[in-house]
Parts: sequence; structure tokens; C-alpha cells
Amino acid sequence: MHVIFPFTAIVGQDTMKTALILNAISPKIGGVLIRGERGTAKSTAARALAALLPEIEVVADCPFNCDPRRPERLCDNCRARLARDEDLPVGRRRTRFVDLPVSATEDRVVGTLDIEAALKTGQKKFEPGVLAAANRGLLYVDEVNLLDDHVVDLLLDSAAMGRNVVEREGISFGHPSRFILVGTMNPEEGELRPQLLDRFALCVEIQGIPAHQARVAILERTVQFESDPEGFRAEWEPYEEQLGLEISRARQLLHSVTYQPEDLYTIAELTTSFEVDGHRADIVILKTALAHAALRFAQNGTGATERAITQLDILVAAELALPHRLKRMPFQETENRMEELSNRLEEARREADQSKAPGASMVEPSPGKKKM
Repeated sequence: MHVIFPFTAIVGQDTMKTALILNAISPKIGGVLIRGERGTAKSTAARALAALLPEIEVVADCPFNCDPRRPERLCDNCRARLARDEDLPVGRRRTRFVDLPVSATEDRVVGTLDIEAALKTGQKKFEPGVLAAANRGLLYVDEVNLLDDHVVDLLLDSAAMGRNVVEREGISFGHPSRFILVGTMNPEEGELRPQLLDRFALCVEIQGIPAHQARVAILERTVQFESDPEGFRAEWEPYEEQLGLEISRARQLLHSVTYQPEDLYTIAELTTSFEVDGHRADIVILKTALAHAALRFAQNGTGATERAITQLDILVAAELALPHRLKRMPFQETENRMEELSNRLEEARREADQSKAPGASMVEPSPGKKKM
């Protein structure tokens, strides 16, 4: 069995790891685009995230990983079975990691309907595509900037709507399509069109880590993993299990997290001050802030009466949702505004630390717990 490098063993890149975790808690956020040079753990982090996520309940014989507890999210086949009063067999499955090749066509992504079989037999014969395999899993698109624009549109539409419907000659078939969307790209190889860039909910810019101590830690962990993958994985398993448990708790708490009208004004003030076009950024910031608050509560055990987002949650969300939406500003002005936002975020984090309510995701053991 292929051993995956542990998510919690990735050195640094905390912003990237936070964006991935928040999308795992709430796939409704709409995905994350990771932009950076080669060799900065982009694909490693995506694979590692899928490996630590908890098992899910599925309809055991359904190719679409339907959730037997959510009748409103079943595929057409499972709905028809329920209409015939059939029992849906329940099984458990690991969260899937689905890798979309750059050469993927529309049919390969959405699936195909066999029209001839439907006309002859009167039954729908649907050949599942990538979106079917990715439902309730993680869909990874490397070099998304090299993918056909139409295919990127299809992926983003499915991520937003949560359902894939294929129609041919008056015949249609639908199935749930809810997944954690992770796209990566190297800007040196070309950019995404602004319209597509805006549709990725979150965007993270990452670079190689310049600090000597961190680079040494990367070398040590890489060598240890390559020499003994199973042993290295076992050493980090307690931290993987802890983070997986926090994500699972946060998913359960997410529906109970609240916000106040003044929070909406804070978000609107942020997007207006940054002169962001449209309203997608406002919606993304709110969804991301709710997920970040759920993670805090999962880590801290905060009581039910205190489950509301804070300025910290909003600023963390804004740092992830705004950078790729500031194309109208001159480069220097953009840099200054993002630096101002980062300073506000650091101040909010210091205040949270002083009140014993840490807001950052604990994705790596603290010094002293783990010596490498």
C-alpha cells in the first residue's frame, strides 16, 4: 500500500494548510487555488489532506458515493430505488483523492449517457465521470491553468451547485457532486483568465521557505520519510488523528455557528475598501469565517452559547478570499493594502492568544513535542 506523507509533517506553509482545512470543513466555500513555484508541497498537501480525513458512510453499491442519511442528495438511481421501497445498503469508505488529468475532456469530467441503450431498453445507462468519483471526496487539479477553460467552468459550476446533471436528446441523469476542490498552478507557466480566477473561492500564494532552520527540517523529514515511510507515518499518526478529529468535530459544529448583522457590515466594509467587483468575495468571506470559527470551537471546546464568528475569523477569511480579486489596483497599492490586512490579522491573533482563544489551525506540533 502506498504511504502518503503526513499532512501535519509539512513544514510551514500555514496559510495553505489553513485554506485546505477550511475547505475540508465546509466544501461549500468553493475550493482553493494554490499558486506557487515548483517544489513547495502543493500536491503533497492536497494528497495528505485526503489521507487524514475521516471515513464516510456511503450507499455501498452506488458508484456516486451517495450519503444514505441525506435523501435530498441522492443520485437518480438511488432515488428510484427508494421510490420502489428498496433498502439502500450502507457501507463505509475512505475519503477519495481524485486526480484530474490536464487532458480531460468534457465527457470524461461529467460522464456520458448511452442514448442508444435508453431508446432500445427505456432505461438510462450512465457512464460515470470524474465528478462522480469525486463526490464527497477531494478533487485535485494540477496545472489548472493549462486545463481547457470550458472544463474549468464545469468543475467550478459543480463545486458551486453540488450536483451534476447530464442531458442528451431529452434524456437526463443527475447525481450529487460535492467535493473539496483543490487547484494548483505555477504562474510561470501561464495565468488563469480573471473570470475563472475569481470563481475560485480562496487563493493562496506560496513560495519556498528561506529560513535555514525550516529548510533543514524539510530535508530531515523528507529523508526520514523516504527511508522508512511506514515508520515515519506511524510516528506522526497521533497528530494526524488529532487533526482529523478536529475537522470532524468542526463539521458537526458548523451548522450551529452564528453571526451578527455587524459582522456582515464588517465584511462589506472590507470588500468595498478593497474595491472588489461583484459580491462573490463577500459570500466567500462569510462562509470561510464560519468554517474557521467552527474549527476554533472544535479545538477549544467552546460552549454552545458562544458559537459566533469574531473579527479574527473574518480577517483570516479575507486574507484567503481577497488577494486574487484585487486586479484593478496598481501592484504597489495592492501590496500595501494586503500588508495592512496582514497587520490587522496579526493584531487580532495576538488579542485572541491573550484571551486564550487561539485562532490559527494547529496543523503542526509545537516545538518540544516533536524533535526531528
